[in-house]
Amino acid sequence: MNTFKKIITLSSLCLGLILFTMADATAQDGDFDPPFSQGDVVINAGIGLGTTYSWGGGLGLPIGGGVEFGVADLETGTIGVGGSVGYVGGTGLSILYIGGKGSYHYPFENSPDLDVYGGLSLLYRNFSWDSSFIQSSSGLVVGFHLGGRYYFADNIGAYAELGNNWAWLNAGIVFKL
Repeated sequence: MNTFKKIITLSSLCLGLILFTMADATAQDGDFDPPFSQGDVVINAGIGLGTTYSWGGGLGLPIGGGVEFGVADLETGTIGVGGSVGYVGGTGLSILYIGGKGSYHYPFENSPDLDVYGGLSLLYRNFSWDSSFIQSSSGLVVGFHLGGRYYFADNIGAYAELGNNWAWLNAGIVFKL
């Protein structure tokens, strides 16, 4: 594992530990409305920094988006499932990521506009080369993510996500339907 991947993994684990440690451990009362719960549908779109596939250089900024459905409220938190798609291209190479993901959302009663989550994804990564001399195998990739959404209006917010999906860091806008 290269140094950059180790730093991202360790940073993600530390951030998750800090966020869960800071959480209010008291039981939720009936007045708290979490930012993500069963029945919610959230659509996101954004850009990425740092492609998860390195090919010398010449690759542009990754772009992508996704949708997530709240499928189960737990005693504390919500499970969401959905799909995502991402694209990065450059001189001689295009990569398309498409697949499903699952997340656990932890509600912070002190921050009702903050949605913190983490989870796993299974993506199909498809390579398209301009050169017939270069070969690469497209296939399945397992990913992880740790992120947060902040809603500055009832149905509109911003998100940031660390992980090894279509970019190491994704950021953009979210819409709750």
